[in-house]
Amino acid sequence: MVDDMQYHITAWHNILTGLGANITLQQMKAQCYGKNDEVIERTLPGKYSAAEKQQMGNAKEQQYRKEFEPDLKFINGLDLFIEKAYSQGIKIAIGSAAILPNVDFVLDGLHIRKYVDVIVSADHVMLSKPHPETFIKCAEQLRLSPEDCVVFEDSPKGVEAALQAGMDCMVITTMHTQDEFSGLSNVVGFIKDYEDEMLQQLF
Repeated sequence: MVDDMQYHITAWHNILTGLGANITLQQMKAQCYGKNDEVIERTLPGKYSAAEKQQMGNAKEQQYRKEFEPDLKFINGLDLFIEKAYSQGIKIAIGSAAILPNVDFVLDGLHIRKYVDVIVSADHVMLSKPHPETFIKCAEQLRLSPEDCVVFEDSPKGVEAALQAGMDCMVITTMHTQDEFSGLSNVVGFIKDYEDEMLQQLF
């Protein structure tokens, strides 16, 4: 919905390198998936308690929201796309690895909460992407079969989660190139934004 991944990467990189992690921004990008405590554990294994990881994660999210808020905007065309879907009775779920306050930050900042039927955030699952739990819960709460869902994703781990959930996936190439999704058989197309004519076939 928003092109914010670089803000997450930068926030994590600032915090973790400040704690002594020897990691480049490109390496941080590769580690930026899953829940906050998982990111910390992969980067600085065995060094912090659950409470410390929670505190670090909260600090990262506060930094992310502060830095991204001035640039908060739709990926091009998304506002018209979701309004068209909504007008045609197409159900919409958000299945995000973000914590709920970050999801709320985007929904309320862009004034699109009314279009969303279901929200499944990192706070609602035990296992994060690439595990399919997030998308399976979305389908269950929408009362749809996985094969009747189309996931929009911008990361290989997210597409992998959709594949394991039995869902087709449209890839938005905001952060990754097409070749990074090779081998993921559920990809039905690549778009750079929601103005792509390919999306008309979904209606």
